[in-house]
Parts: sequence; C-alpha cells; structure tokens
Amino acid sequence: MSQLFAVKPLSQLTSDADHHGGPRLARSLGPVQLISLGIGAIIGAGIFSTVGSAAAGGANHLGAGPALIISFMLTALACGFAALCYAEFAAMVPIAGSAYTYSYATLGELVAWIIGWDLIIEYAIGNVAVAISWSGYFQELLRGFGVTWPVWLGTDYRTAYRALAEYQAANGNIADLGPAVIRNADAVMNAPHIAGIPILFNLPAFLSVMGITWVLVRGVRESAGFNTAMVVLKLVIIAFFLAVGAFYVQPENWTPFAPNGFAGISSAAAIIFFAYIGFDAVSTAAEETKDPQRNMPIGMIGSLVVCTVIYMAVALVLTGLTPWTQLGTAEPLATAFSSRGMHWVSGIISLGAVFATTSVLIVFQMGQPRIFFSMARDGLLPAWAAKVHPKYQTPYITTILTGVFVGLLAGLANIDEVVELTNIGTLFAFVLVAVGILVLRRTNPDAHRPFRTPFVPLVPILAIVSCGYLMAQLPWPTWERFFIWLALGLVVYFAYGYRHSKLRHG
Repeated sequence: MSQLFAVKPLSQLTSDADHHGGPRLARSLGPVQLISLGIGAIIGAGIFSTVGSAAAGGANHLGAGPALIISFMLTALACGFAALCYAEFAAMVPIAGSAYTYSYATLGELVAWIIGWDLIIEYAIGNVAVAISWSGYFQELLRGFGVTWPVWLGTDYRTAYRALAEYQAANGNIADLGPAVIRNADAVMNAPHIAGIPILFNLPAFLSVMGITWVLVRGVRESAGFNTAMVVLKLVIIAFFLAVGAFYVQPENWTPFAPNGFAGISSAAAIIFFAYIGFDAVSTAAEETKDPQRNMPIGMIGSLVVCTVIYMAVALVLTGLTPWTQLGTAEPLATAFSSRGMHWVSGIISLGAVFATTSVLIVFQMGQPRIFFSMARDGLLPAWAAKVHPKYQTPYITTILTGVFVGLLAGLANIDEVVELTNIGTLFAFVLVAVGILVLRRTNPDAHRPFRTPFVPLVPILAIVSCGYLMAQLPWPTWERFFIWLALGLVVYFAYGYRHSKLRHG
C-alpha cells in the first residue's frame, strides 16, 4: 500500500525534468502565447455547438433559455476556483504533466495514474468531439459554396442510424425534420455496402486530426504561432457575430428569462462546461514556458477571464436574436441568422467555426502527448513514450500515436456521448487538483510558492463543491462509461505501472 500511495517530492519532480535527470523540452512560450493557447483551447466547439443544446434543452436535460448567461457565470465560477488551484501548482512545478504531476506530488502514485488516465478523456476524447464539430462546420461551409460532400464520408454510424429512425418514424411526413436528419438518414440508405453493412466514416474529422498531428510533430513554437493566427481570426468572426447580431436583437425573445427555473440553468451549466475546457491545457506547456513561475498563472487566469466576457456577450446576443426553443441545432450561431434569411452571415459564422475548432484541436492535441511524456518519464509508461525528436524537440512518438487514435475515433464516434464523457473527466481532474492544494498546504507548508491560491481552504473547497455539483447534473449513462474507463486504466496500471513502481520504491 505504501508503494501505491508513494508521493514524489517536489524537488524530485523538478530534478527529473532537468538535463541531468531526463529529456528536456524547449522553453519558447511567453505570456501572450500562453493566453493565446488558452483562448485557442477554450473558444471552440463549445461556444459554436453545445451552446445551442444548452439553451434549448433536449431529451436528456432542461434548457436554460435566455438565462444561459447565468449558466455561463456559474460555470465560470467553478472554473475560476479550479484555475486558482492550477496556477499555484503550475508556478511551483513548472514541468509537463498538468494535474497528473500535481497529484503525484500530493496524493500519491496510484491517484496520479488515475488522473493521468482521466486526462486522456479530457484531451484525447475531448478532441474527438472537437474534430467532429470541425467536420460539421466544414461540410456546412462547403455547402455554402455549392459543394456537396458525400454524406456517408461525413457522419458516424450512431448519428446516421438515429436519423434513419426519425426518418422512418415520420412515415413520409418529413416537413418537420431538419435537413441534417434527412442527410444523415440518406447516408445509411445510399452509402456503399460491404456484406450488407453500409460504409460510414467521418473523413473530414479524421483528416483534420492528421493535419494537426503533422504540425505538432514539427515543433511547439510553430504550433503556437499557427494557433495564434487561428485565435485572431476566430475572435474577429465572433466580434462580427456580436456587431451584426446586436442590430437584430429583439428584447421580447428574452421573456421568459428562465423558462425552466434554476433546474434548467444548472443543467445547461453542466453541458456548456465543455465550452470552458481548455484553460488547464495551458499547464501542460509549463516545461516549454519561459519564466513559468510568472507566466503560467497569467496564461491560465487571463485566458479564462477573457473567454468568460466573450461567452456572456455571445449568450446575450444569441438568445436575443432567435427564440431559445429554436436554438437546439449543431450550429446555433449560424442558425440564428439563417432563420432570418441572412445566409451570407451564416456562411461567415461557419468559416469562423472552422477557425475556432482548428485552434482547439491544436491545443488539446498538444496536451495529451505531454501527459504521456511525463508518465513515461516517471516509469508508469514505457520509456519510448518519453522520447523527444532530435530535431524538433517534441514528444513525437506519443504525438503520432495520439493523433491516429483520436483521428480514427473521430471518424466513428457520436459527438453527444463524447462531450458528456469529456465533461465528467475534466471535472474529476479539477476536484483532485483542488484536493491536492489542501494536502500540500498541510504536508509542505514552507515550499516556495511564486503564486499562492488565495483564501485557502475556502477556494479549494468551493472548487470541489462547484465541480462536484456540475458532475451531478450529468446523466447516469455518462457515469457508467466513466467508471468503465477508470477500471480499464487500473487494469493497465497493475499490469505495467505497479511492477515498475516496486522497482522504483524498492
């Protein structure tokens, strides 16, 4: 048991990462690039896609309606408490690994492994949802130019067969079915078949991940520069949405303000949490940051504040443009204008969504290999997972493997289940980081803390309670999938990691 809960001292975490203890990553990122990485990760598929289902509701949750702005505020508070905890750890332990590394320093090896496995859900599985969203907006953009992408090469089996069931249930009365439902049902009926099985694969999602993987293998500096360009472009598009949309806001759409009461607000907050995932991904770049003690807190908290202001403005304009009951689509920002016949604006919004999700793909796809990098350096994964490219100084092996895994899953998975699984995994990581702050303040109170989480223990406790509340809003099937995933992680740990743990700890 002592080996399972062995804690890795802070001094050893740092020494293992220097040039005497193991491979190094190049330090090349400053505060502006870190904030840009955070914004690039946060503003993406969440605000362009899940905001619609959060406002309108659906089969599994209540909609917030115009009170969506309150949902964003609640989620921002929960993330803000967690961000203050992340910032203290990132300043104290400026190496790759994020919550995995912090848990190893405070809660022990077994918990660190669990959180490392859990972070795969956040970064790798989360990127599957982002890639699927990218594909949807990309195909919408092509349709705006009169180009028809083969539907059977742009959807997954679950989505297609669900659409086919709706189509068949309509008994020929398809006037009330959305165009996306008709297209996806058509994919099953007209796709090529092998042995009676239709061939369905989301090829744009797969190709987008492969392209991002190639960029990341070539170097973090090039990746950060590319991401900064994408961030600027998507912020321009969002500013365009706000500027144009403000002229068409109808205040009567804000009544009733909270049609489903606080239950709808809190349910929506759990869904739109996906729109906030990303600020913690900045911490995975700690080992590649110049002056991380100063710049890591600036990067995480700064990006969170900027994005919260943007989200609240978008929610206010969006619910004022269109009745909240009509926003339950995959592309709500575009829907708000297309419902008014302003298709040229919808096309520009779709273009912005492509930029937005591209930058998210970069940051998430950059984060996951660095988790594997740290776990391998600690001996919990094979040594080849910690190899750094001799020219580009990136963890190229895990970057390529992660890219292939994410790309294939994005081509086959349904976005709804992926989003909910990502949310619960990330909230769980936030809870463990907050617990780690409480533990480390007691076990190592004299450690040098360039940034200190204020009002301890109040802030960590608020982070635990608020994140736990949002987790409780998610449906039980999501919890089942989460527990199955963690059980699989424990099997891998005892099959490989524990054996190496005994070697390290004697």
